[in-house]
Amino acid sequence: MIARLTGMLLSKSPQSVIVDAAGVGYQAFIPLSTFYQLPDEMERVSLHVYTHVREDTLQLFGFKTELEKKTFLLLISVSGIGPKLALSILSGIGLEDLLGAIVMADPERIAAVPGVGKKTSQRITLELKDKASLLSEGLEVRPRERMEIQHKEIFDDALSALSNLGYPSRDAKKALENVLRRDGDINLEALLKEALRAIAQGSSPQGEGKRTT
Repeated sequence: MIARLTGMLLSKSPQSVIVDAAGVGYQAFIPLSTFYQLPDEMERVSLHVYTHVREDTLQLFGFKTELEKKTFLLLISVSGIGPKLALSILSGIGLEDLLGAIVMADPERIAAVPGVGKKTSQRITLELKDKASLLSEGLEVRPRERMEIQHKEIFDDALSALSNLGYPSRDAKKALENVLRRDGDINLEALLKEALRAIAQGSSPQGEGKRTT
């Protein structure tokens, strides 16, 4: 059973990494929170690892911090949640927001993650509340109301900026909502950057032709 993996980071993507340890390349699936903390390729990296064995399948799931791994293990302890779905939840909501949603009994926040239904999100909050409370000690757990206020403020500022650039309100709102759904802690500059990237794939400012690359 592999519990930790240390070696050279051969390649990385938002979904997985390949780490060379003693001449063997190990692939490990990762959440976005880990991807953002990775060093550059060909540099040394160390990951906490969960080894998933099922019949003829052996998969590694890697995490930059022990807290990420512990939260992942909590998720897969819930009936109906496998490693891939647990990874999607971590990537789709963010670690602190996830623990906060569980502690505050906010299943709707978790149900917003693609692939997570209402019943599954309710099981998560019911079964994991006490354990999540222990894990979240020292973290800033924010009530849903406060998160919504912060989201609205940054959303309004970003929407105003995009409107001033000439982007259609409908496209701008959709892009901003999608970005905020993935990362509730994102700042205004990063939010605009991600929203512009999404809009540019199919929209352009009013009065201009479609963008080309």
